[in-house]
Amino acid sequence: MNEEAGVPVLDVTRDGAVATIRIDRPPANAVDPAMIEEFLTVLAPLTEDPAVRCVVITGTGRFFVAGADIAVMRDLSDVNQAKMRRWIDVQRLIELAPKPVMAAMNGHALGGGAELSLACDLRILAEEASFGFPEMALGLFPGAGGSQRLPRLAGPHLAKRLMIDGSRLAAREALALGLVDLVVPQADFADVVAERARELAAKPTAAIGLLKRVVDEGYGLPIEEALAREEKGVQELTRSADAAEGLQAFLDKRPPKFTGR
Repeated sequence: MNEEAGVPVLDVTRDGAVATIRIDRPPANAVDPAMIEEFLTVLAPLTEDPAVRCVVITGTGRFFVAGADIAVMRDLSDVNQAKMRRWIDVQRLIELAPKPVMAAMNGHALGGGAELSLACDLRILAEEASFGFPEMALGLFPGAGGSQRLPRLAGPHLAKRLMIDGSRLAAREALALGLVDLVVPQADFADVVAERARELAAKPTAAIGLLKRVVDEGYGLPIEEALAREEKGVQELTRSADAAEGLQAFLDKRPPKFTGR
């Protein structure tokens, strides 16, 4: 059975405070409008659920996400392109999530898959996988977030070169350029992802959520405006239970027990 038969392509599982979204759209986990709408449907409740303190997005088989479904992209009508453009809405949900979101790139992350990962807070790539933006070979450029997020991560010159060349980087090359945070052999991948997710879920996610907002909203502002935005975040943070717990645990000389509140 497949997506056309009405079977979801996203499998959501919970393990304690960690929720995992697994993409399963053979053969390459390519993005189409149905997948995008399903992502928006399943992701929003997870970002809002206080019991979920870390979200992991991963794929199946040889691919994390190969990019947009070319058969769908061939329809260049404004209506179809607007449907595909909603991939940026998925990424904004991730960026605005008040908790850490991890891209566990089990396989090749190309085009829209690389764009999806750039919105995440931690990017782990399997050593056997590749990463890149090959759109230029199709007469396109990364137009679902990549042309804006990649320069913010890598700097405008390197970002333009990678997108113009359509570079498909080996995992270690992507790591050396700072495009991913961790490269892990496939044999160890599941264990490392699970361990890092548990570590993130145990952190003060109230502080993580606020930090994401403060950085996102302050980036690019004049320094005085950015510091004022930081001050508002600090004021909000000091009213959180996690801040009180962290400080008290330090004084008590015990490990803190954060709740994400």
